[in-house]
Amino acid sequence: MVPAFTGLGAPHWDGRARGTIVGMTRGTRKEHIVRATLESIAYQTRDIAEAMEADSGVETTTLRVDGGAVKNNFLCQLQADIIQTEIARPVVDETTALGSAYAAGLAVGYWDDLDELRSNWQVDREFDAEMASEQADEMYGRWDDAVERSLDWDRT
Repeated sequence: MVPAFTGLGAPHWDGRARGTIVGMTRGTRKEHIVRATLESIAYQTRDIAEAMEADSGVETTTLRVDGGAVKNNFLCQLQADIIQTEIARPVVDETTALGSAYAAGLAVGYWDDLDELRSNWQVDREFDAEMASEQADEMYGRWDDAVERSLDWDRT
């Protein structure tokens, strides 16, 4: 599954890409679609992590994740496996909202500085890569095939 419902952003940059599901057979069930969707999140995360590493020259050692999807242990473990790095899930997984609250609190003097806020961040669970890198690379290679099929689809 390539969830390119409004195109693909970084690192593909194709506004004409469209969402696709490839490789379906008559044996495909809803569980397969759900897993493919979760896999697409992990693959897209690897896309971005690799682009960031290439641009910065800094290797990712731990990836802090957030958002509602990270409540899914399967997704977090899959991300650790596909990216081959540690995934750290925070106690408070809606950090966008938390960040807004922190910014407001800093503005009115509720918190003194950023160090005080950093000390509030706590790990709920860490996920280490368990999959062999060769298997992760093979799965990710299939993602590249699927992305290729989604590109330049909307020609209107």
